[in-house]
Amino acid sequence: MRGTAALLLLAASAALACVDTGYRRTKREELLKRAKRRWVLSTIEITEEDEGPFPKEISQMYNDQIDKVAKTKFRIRGAGVTEEPMDVFSIDEDNGKVYAHKAIDREKKSCFHIQFDILDKSTGEPIDYELSFDVEIKDLNDNDPKFLRPKIIESVKENAEEGYLAVRLQAMDPDQPNSPNSTMSFSLVSQTPAEPKIELKQMDDRTAQLTYNGGCFDYDKAKVYNIIAKVQDHGTPPRSSTASITLKILDTNTHLPTFKETMYHGEVNEMAVVKDVLRVAVEDKDSPNTPGWQAKYSFVSGNENENYEIVTDPKTNEGIFSVIKGKDFERTTFTHVQIKVENVEPLFKCPYKPGPAAKHSTANITIKVIDVNDPPVFDKDKTNVHQKEEDPPGKTVFVSKVTDVDSDISKIKFVILDDPADWMKVDPNTGIVSTTKKMDRESPFVDENNVYTILVGAIDNGEPMATGTATVLIHLKDINDNKPMLLNNSVTFCAHLDEVPVKVEDSDADPYSAPFSFAFDESDKKVSEYWELVPTFGKESALRMVKTLAYGNYSVPLVIEDQQNMKSTETLLVVVCECGKSNTCLKQPLSVDVSGAVIGLILGSLLLFLLLLLIFACNCGKKFKKLPIGSDEGTQTLIKYNQEGGSAECKTEPSMLLPATTTTTNNITVTDGQQTLQNAKTMYTTEKTNVFNSFYQNNYGEEMGTMDMHSGGMRGAGMYNDTWTHRSGTYMGTSQYGLSQVDQHISEHLHRKLQILSAAGQSEDVGYQPHEYAYEGVGSRSQSLDQISLGNLDDVQFLNDLGPRFKTLGQICQQAIEEKNITF
Repeated sequence: MRGTAALLLLAASAALACVDTGYRRTKREELLKRAKRRWVLSTIEITEEDEGPFPKEISQMYNDQIDKVAKTKFRIRGAGVTEEPMDVFSIDEDNGKVYAHKAIDREKKSCFHIQFDILDKSTGEPIDYELSFDVEIKDLNDNDPKFLRPKIIESVKENAEEGYLAVRLQAMDPDQPNSPNSTMSFSLVSQTPAEPKIELKQMDDRTAQLTYNGGCFDYDKAKVYNIIAKVQDHGTPPRSSTASITLKILDTNTHLPTFKETMYHGEVNEMAVVKDVLRVAVEDKDSPNTPGWQAKYSFVSGNENENYEIVTDPKTNEGIFSVIKGKDFERTTFTHVQIKVENVEPLFKCPYKPGPAAKHSTANITIKVIDVNDPPVFDKDKTNVHQKEEDPPGKTVFVSKVTDVDSDISKIKFVILDDPADWMKVDPNTGIVSTTKKMDRESPFVDENNVYTILVGAIDNGEPMATGTATVLIHLKDINDNKPMLLNNSVTFCAHLDEVPVKVEDSDADPYSAPFSFAFDESDKKVSEYWELVPTFGKESALRMVKTLAYGNYSVPLVIEDQQNMKSTETLLVVVCECGKSNTCLKQPLSVDVSGAVIGLILGSLLLFLLLLLIFACNCGKKFKKLPIGSDEGTQTLIKYNQEGGSAECKTEPSMLLPATTTTTNNITVTDGQQTLQNAKTMYTTEKTNVFNSFYQNNYGEEMGTMDMHSGGMRGAGMYNDTWTHRSGTYMGTSQYGLSQVDQHISEHLHRKLQILSAAGQSEDVGYQPHEYAYEGVGSRSQSLDQISLGNLDDVQFLNDLGPRFKTLGQICQQAIEEKNITF
C-alpha cells in the first residue's frame, strides 16, 4: 500500500485496534507529530483456525523511501515473530510480503502487534522511521456455552411455597464477548415426573433459576425429580450444552397422627406420685424421626388441677402418662381424662387439593384411684418460733396440732425426725417439744439467719402406718455470752513499722460485739510506759511503741470490752525484731517479759545481793578466836571419798569446826575466808538454812564467786584454815572462831532473809525436805551451779582478778583489817 501523510491518521486508528484505549490515545498524539512523515499503517484481519495451506500470505508492506537506496530489506518483530507465541508470522525481506505459518486460536491470542523496518541492505541501518501494523484474529463460533455446574443435586421441602426454588444455573461462553457467538439462552429440555410444572427463568446473560407454580410436591407420590436444562448461544451455527438437575423432596408433616386405641385404663393409690402409669401409642404416615412424625400430646379435659402429665418417648413416639400430684379420696373412685395428639411440625395441606380440614385424634383415659391410709396432717407445714439462746433446759418450744381422717388421734405418736444439735425432745403422746440443753446461737448447726431447724413427725396406727411431718424454725435471739478475744495472740513488730494491728473477734451479734474498748491491764503499770493503743475504741486497734525497745519478745496484757461492758483479759505476745521483705523476723530474738512480777523479782534479787555483800564485808574485819576442841577429838574417823559430788546431808548442829579447803596453786597456798564462812553455814544446816543456801547459790553464786561446801566424818577437828584472796596479794592466816559466834551471825542472816521472803509473799513456815544431791554418774540437776564450781579446778589464778565489785570489797576488808590491827 502506498499513501500520503494525509492518510496517516486514518491508518493509525485502525492500526491500534488491539491495544487498550490509553495506549491508543498516546500513540495517536505521537502520530500527529509525525504527520509530515511518509508512513503507511494498516490492520490485517485473518480468520482463526484457518486450515491453510501454510505458509499463507496475509499482506505486503511498502515504503516510499525504497527508491532512495540501491538495495533495501524488510524486517518485522513483536508478537508472533520475536515474542510468544513464536514463529507465527514472517516477512520476505526483499518484497515485504507477510506470511502466516500456523492456525491461530482467538481464545488464546486475539490480536498481534508487529513492528516493521526498512533497512539499507549494505549497512543494515534503518532508512526510515519504524512503522507497526496489527493482525486481528476474526472470531469463529468454535466454543460451546457451558454450565458452571453441569450436575446439580438439591433438596426441596415437600411444603415449599410456590415461586423460586433454591436452584440457580450459571453458564459461560469463551467466544468473543458481546457477539452472537457468546450470547446465551436457557431452557428446560425435560422434567420427570411432570407435575408440578417446573420452569427455568433467565435472570441475566449468564444466570437462570428454577421456579414452579400451579401445584404442590407430594412426597408420597414422588421423592425425586430429574430435570435437564440447556444453554445455547446465537452464533452460526449455534452451539449448546446441557446440565442435569436432581431435586430430592424432603418429607414434611402432611399426615396427622392417630391413636391406635381410643380408650385406656390405669390404676394408682390415693396420694401416690407414680411415673409411667400407662402408655398410649399413635400411628403417623410421615417419615419416622422427622418433626412431621414426632408426636406431641396434650390434655383436653380432666387435668384442671394439674395432677397428671403426659410426655413423648423420643424413641417409640408413645405418650407416657404419669401422676405428678396425688389427690385425696375418701373412697375408691375413678378419674376420667381426655388427651389429644399432634405433630411437632405444623400440618401442611396443599391448597390445590380439595377436602375437609383435618382434625386431631383424641383418646380417653380412665384412672382408678384406690383409697389408702392418709398420714396425720399438722395444722401448719412450717412454724416459726422465737427463743432466746442459753435459756435453761425444759422450756417448751412447740406444741403439735394434727388431724387424721383415717386414724384415731389419740393413738398418734410423735417423734423428732431431725435435730442436728440434739437439743430437743418430744412427748410421744402430746407432741410437746421442749429443750434438753441450752441452745447456742453461735453453734455451727444454726444457719446464718440465726435459725435452728428441727423436723417433727406424727405417726398413726393405720395399715400401713403413715407419717406426717412439720418443720419448726427456731429463731434464736442473741445474748452477750461470748467475750471478745484476740484474733491472733501474737504479732511481729518489725523495726521499720510504726504500729501493728490488734484484731478482735466476738461471736455475739450486735449490740453485744463491736465496737470494742481497748486498754492495758492495770495490774501492770509499766506497760503504758512502753506501749500505747490507738484508737482505744472501734472494731480493732493498733499497738504503737512509745519508747524504742530492744529486740525481743514482750508480753502485753490487754483488757478488751464489748458494747455491753463484757471484759476479757488477753495477753498479746509482741515479737520486736528486724524484718525482711515479707515482714518476718530475720533472727529470733531473746524472750523479754515486761510484767511487773518479773521486774519486782529482779529488783528484789539485786537488793538481797547488796545486803549479803554488806554483811560479808562487815564480818571480814573481825578477829577470829579459837574454839575449844570437843570431847570426841580422839574418836575422829577418816572417811574416804572416792567420788565427786554434793556435800553430805546435815540434820544436826555440829559440835566442832571443819577445816577450810586449802588450794595450792603454783606452790602458793590460798586460804579463802569466804570458804570458811560458807563451811560454818553448811555445818549449821537446818531446814531454814537449806532454804537460805539454795536461794543464795541459785541467785548470787556467779556474783559472789565459788562457794563449795564440803563435809565429812571428821570428828574432833577444832580449827578452820581461812583463806582470802585480794588483788594486791595472797594472805594466809589461821584463826579460831567460836561456834557460838558463827551461830549468832548465821541466825542474824537467816532472820533478815526470812523477813525478805515474808515481804515477797513466801511463808517462812514452809517445810523443805532434805535435798539429795546427785552424784556424777547421774548428772547435776542444777547445771548452772556446776559451771561455777571450783572444786575440780587446778588453776585458780583467775581469783586474783574477780572484777570491780570484788576489788571494792577487798579494799573495804583490807582497810578494816589494818584499822583493827588484825594479823594472820
